[in-house]
Amino acid sequence: MIERLWHGWTTPENADTYEALLKSDVFPSIAARQVRGYRGIRLLRRTLDSGEVEFLTIMSFDSWDSVRAFGGDDYEKAYVPPSARAVLARFDERSAHYEVRERLSY
Repeated sequence: MIERLWHGWTTPENADTYEALLKSDVFPSIAARQVRGYRGIRLLRRTLDSGEVEFLTIMSFDSWDSVRAFGGDDYEKAYVPPSARAVLARFDERSAHYEVRERLSY
């Protein structure tokens, strides 16, 4: 399993709008692509001491081939649709990828 991590930051005023956009538009559009081996996405959110709101997405894929099927040859390039760019203050230009070595649930 490969997990793809990406961060975006926005203002407190735009945070709920951005989260709603992810849930109503961005995540469904990713799923609609029906990439073989794509297993889903998680969304994390926190408010920083600075007041800025940070979002972290974690996408799960079966294999490196699945990651490349999603992201292409330059698979580390972040996927940030124009609608999302409009409400983000800043974001990672590149996504980080990690091999899952162990996953425990209790």
